[in-house]
Formats: sequence, C-alpha cells, structure tokens
Amino acid sequence: MYCITTQPLFFMKTLIIINDAPYGTEKAYNGLRLANQIAKDYETAEITIFLMADAVTCALPNQKTPEGYYNIERMLKFFGQKKGQIKICTSCAEARGIDKLELISGASLSTMKELAQLTLESDKVITF
Repeated sequence: MYCITTQPLFFMKTLIIINDAPYGTEKAYNGLRLANQIAKDYETAEITIFLMADAVTCALPNQKTPEGYYNIERMLKFFGQKKGQIKICTSCAEARGIDKLELISGASLSTMKELAQLTLESDKVITF
C-alpha cells in the first residue's frame, strides 16, 4: 500500500533535466508539472531545473499561447517563485543564437561543469 503525504519528510535535492522544446512535445510541460508539484508539496526539497538542447528556449520571455493552452514561461516563473533554480546550458543557448537574449526572471546561463556538480550533489536526477 502506498501512502502519499504533503508533509515534508526530509531534505532532498532533485535535479530535473529537460531537453525538448517548450512546445511540440509535452516533455517540458510534464517536467515542469513535476517540479512545481514537488515545490508545492515539499517545502524542504531543493529543486533545480536544467534546460538543455532545444529546451533552452523555454526560458525566453513573452511567450504567447492560445487561451486554454499551457504556457511554459508561466510555469517556469511559478517554479522560480517557489525558490527553485533554473539553469540554462550556455553552449546549447549559443548554438541556437539565444545566449545574448533576455531570459525570464530567475533563469541563468550555466555550464557543463555546473551540471556535473549538480548531478553528483543531487539525491534524484530526472530527465525529460
């Protein structure tokens, strides 16, 4: 039997790596749904989202989606307000020509070295 609780049981570090573009597949959407649920239910959890490959475009501001459709920018902003870290792969951003563009508040460029450190320091690593 499984027991689900919303009470923080202990401190845990989670790294969520997202690789897909914000729209076209639902990987970014589902990764952010999970990150936001953990942040909401487990206040002691430390969560970092690392955007790689086409997912770096998730952190661009001013996304306009049809009414009733999920909006990745809004989801990332909500996550950032819950004290989550949002890291963007610099070389992936450079390859897509967006490394000099404005990013959403709370997002910052990062490196493979930092991703390696985050991976080793995390209790859980989840990829989308």
